[in-house]
Amino acid sequence: MNIYPILKPLLFQLDAEVAHDVTLASLKWAERLHLLGANTNQYHTTPRQVMGLTFPNAVGLAAGLDKNAAVIDGMATLGFGFIEVGTVTPRPQPGNPRPRLFRVKQAQGIINRFGFNNLGVDHLVENVKSAKYKGVLGINIGKNFDTPNERAVDDYLHCMRKVYAHASYITVNISSPNTKNLRALQEKEALSALLASLKFEQTKLTEQHSQYVPVALKIAPDLTPTQVAEIADLLMQHQIDGVIATNTTLSRDAVQGMAHAEETGGLSGAPVKHASTAVIQQLSQRLQGALPIIGVGGIMSGADAVEKIAAGASLVQLYSGLIYQGPKLVNDVCKSLG
Repeated sequence: MNIYPILKPLLFQLDAEVAHDVTLASLKWAERLHLLGANTNQYHTTPRQVMGLTFPNAVGLAAGLDKNAAVIDGMATLGFGFIEVGTVTPRPQPGNPRPRLFRVKQAQGIINRFGFNNLGVDHLVENVKSAKYKGVLGINIGKNFDTPNERAVDDYLHCMRKVYAHASYITVNISSPNTKNLRALQEKEALSALLASLKFEQTKLTEQHSQYVPVALKIAPDLTPTQVAEIADLLMQHQIDGVIATNTTLSRDAVQGMAHAEETGGLSGAPVKHASTAVIQQLSQRLQGALPIIGVGGIMSGADAVEKIAAGASLVQLYSGLIYQGPKLVNDVCKSLG
């Protein structure tokens, strides 16, 4: 039974972040009380082989919804083929002051300026270790807000070492617009140095743990075609395993004049769909299959997901669409992708 249409008006009466917290807390308690289905792969579709991993279906949970890996088991009951938690930083940090999450209802959009609020990588690892979930788990890592970009690599390597043994794959987030100057790490010289360090560390950790954990890079939708081409070339040069396109956008072109449209932060949901798909197409043309693309941004229906796959993505991820459409969206996308 789909009760989300009943719950949604109640949740939308609450402050957006309060509703977010209530939803996660409710999911956690429902899972603990065994009120949710036990089947973690509800929607049986054609498995996908991506980054050397087997995904039971192509639909994943995007990072940002479960920052501390607190509700992995609850999320698993919704039928995702994979789950990505985080973004997590070396040290706990509160993020930006509230309010920092806003609905742009007219456009089915969300603006957030959370700023990597999380309880730190050690806390996340303990949550992952205590979860029953045995499916594909991505862990998304970032840097602390007060770590200068010149030392950002230290934060990424610290998190990588901590999560390596517990992740199916690791995502490196250099594209959130809510940590000052973070997106500067997407620039050619800085990115090349970061990717070289990550690849070297991955090689060491593979030997140490006798296990190869793929590394993916998450990029922004606000890049020029030239920047996308440069990033694609660097991903191939440094043999990175995958790329996630895209994060939230700073553009407000699609929401001008709407309530909350002028709030600072990253815009997600339907308004970012076309920009995200354009980046996927550009990456696909440049990469020519050298590494897989995970498409995320504005998937509000099965048709939107099909569009991402047609553009060149191998897998897709959901976040904002779940807020507007509810968990049924997972099933709808799975059915559309087959």
